[in-house]
Amino acid sequence: MKKILIIEDQQSIAELERDYLEINGFQVDIENNGRQGLMQALKNNYDLILLDLMLPDINGFEICKKIRKEKNIPILIISAKGEDIDKIRGLGLGADDYISKPFSPNELVARVKAHLSRFDQLTSQQGESTKEIHIQDLTINQAARQVYLNDKKIILTTKEFDILNFLASHPNVVFNKEAIYDRIWGDDSYGDIATIAVHIKRIRGKIEKDPQRPRYIETLWGSGYRFNI
Repeated sequence: MKKILIIEDQQSIAELERDYLEINGFQVDIENNGRQGLMQALKNNYDLILLDLMLPDINGFEICKKIRKEKNIPILIISAKGEDIDKIRGLGLGADDYISKPFSPNELVARVKAHLSRFDQLTSQQGESTKEIHIQDLTINQAARQVYLNDKKIILTTKEFDILNFLASHPNVVFNKEAIYDRIWGDDSYGDIATIAVHIKRIRGKIEKDPQRPRYIETLWGSGYRFNI
């Protein structure tokens, strides 16, 4: 049974989320305190986290940032802060999705299932033989879904790894945002093509010596992105 942690200070909303998820066969824990929720997220092995942004003691952005440094599980932000800048910031800090309040409980469950299914599919290669990509100082272990730069492990989110692995697997080929979106998000209609640029920026910040002058992932204005070797 998949375990989900809800970090939400409004008890009625947290209970609504829990009830719909439990009906669909998930095991759910609730934390109404942000710091306590962060501690539980880091200490326990959850399969997915639903995270509110406007918590009284520590905001969801900071929680997302701290969880992402330690965990590679899906993080879905649920917040009344529906402005684009908040969505971009949340995704930029490593969240996998952003759901604005008020939301449809059935849509919430659908998104949770989609992200868990996608994550399971991408991590199912753990038992397969290791295949690695070596380009300059960068090593991508596709089976273990790990990335190393100069032998130092780089922590990437699920989508960041998928994008990097896809581009690195097709070096010197230009892909526009639509092609990357179709490859990474597939049939998941809840994705947002505008976040491709956010994810690319995050990847560059982790693997490039100078993200403003990237040597790995190059932007070709009007065309798309190309991984250079």
